[in-house]
Amino acid sequence: MTTEVKPSPRERLLAAAAALTYRDGVGIGVEALCKAAGVSKRSMYQLFESKDELLAASLKGHASAYVATLLPAADDDRSPRQRILHVFEQVESQADAPEFRGCRYLAVQIELKDQGHPASRVAHQVKANLTAFFRSEAERGGAGDPDLLTRQLGLVFDGASARAGIGADILTGLIVPTATTLLDAAGVH
Repeated sequence: MTTEVKPSPRERLLAAAAALTYRDGVGIGVEALCKAAGVSKRSMYQLFESKDELLAASLKGHASAYVATLLPAADDDRSPRQRILHVFEQVESQADAPEFRGCRYLAVQIELKDQGHPASRVAHQVKANLTAFFRSEAERGGAGDPDLLTRQLGLVFDGASARAGIGADILTGLIVPTATTLLDAAGVH
């Protein structure tokens, strides 16, 4: 006989924050978060200083899974070009899911506006890590202007995931060829 371990109130709050803020945005109320988690407001405030801290912890907790699905493994022996294209292939495949709402970290930064907000700081760091990945691979791949290519790749990544997230565009056949054109123009191999 196996006994099912019920997630702790903290784990339930983090999961509810991740699901609801991705679906509905960071303006989701404390009441809705607590109801979805099956946790009282009192318990929430005992576990987290504020809703802002809960959001930041939720984003931080999902960052490693996000990176693992998006970026190739560090020991991946593909070329820099293939490693960069892997990111865009991942976004393209994720964007096909009906529940896709774009990059949660970009959405948080857009919604909050306040760069000092705890959740915004976490989102900024995750996005900075993606930028650093693009920059590193652009350099390794011999890009003529790695800074420009990094900015272009970030623009395509954010624009494509945002447009797909709001249902304004389908990424299949669009995002990978666009990234390929940028890599070709920059001379990345």
